Amino acid sequence: MTTVIGDEWQSPTARTLRLALSEPVHAEAGAHVDIRLTAADGYSTARAYSLSDVRETRTVEVTVERTEDGEVSPYLVDVVEIGEPLEISGPHGRWFTWNIEDAQPVQLIGGGSGIVPLMSMIRMRELWAPQTRFNLVYSIRSPERRYFAAELRQLTEHNRLPINIFHTRVAPEDDTRPPGRVTADELIEATIPPEAQPVIYICGTNGFVEHCATAMVAAGHAAGRIRTERFG
Repeated sequence: MTTVIGDEWQSPTARTLRLALSEPVHAEAGAHVDIRLTAADGYSTARAYSLSDVRETRTVEVTVERTEDGEVSPYLVDVVEIGEPLEISGPHGRWFTWNIEDAQPVQLIGGGSGIVPLMSMIRMRELWAPQTRFNLVYSIRSPERRYFAAELRQLTEHNRLPINIFHTRVAPEDDTRPPGRVTADELIEATIPPEAQPVIYICGTNGFVEHCATAMVAAGHAAGRIRTERFG
């Protein structure tokens, strides 16, 4: 059991919850937990949510995007209040995790809420392995859908992380690129080249993941170095 001790809105439909754990947990960046809700009549359901912050052992963060037909996310985004308990299990996940002792370059590619597990990697890297080469490509519908906007902006301004943001529906007024799906050529130009042998983490919808993974393989990256996580 955990307790909600803080929250922050990331977009009009996404909310970060900071959870106090009943006992210390060492979660790897990229891991997820299962959150279970139980109704008064006994009906119970659980959903998996990626952790967006695993830097501490007594607290973690989950960032949840509301899905209109969801059974769990509407409650977590719109209803649960600070001080309330939540039933969780985990953390889970091994394939789509990053170990701070791994010095290989890391290429992150996130679509929409797919930035969430990637953000946990970015935060751990900043704290424990700032010398490890990281690069982020982030595809979002519009500027107001950008998660962790202030933190990502600060990383860019301090030259801590190369970030390329592609808008698919609405672009900022000062963006010279018209909105649209990120192309294979744009991905190749924005990402770490194959000769550097990065480990590539791609997270987003099925279509986004397939598109980006195919582009990376076509560019010359080994399929075995590409790790994917899908939602929806």
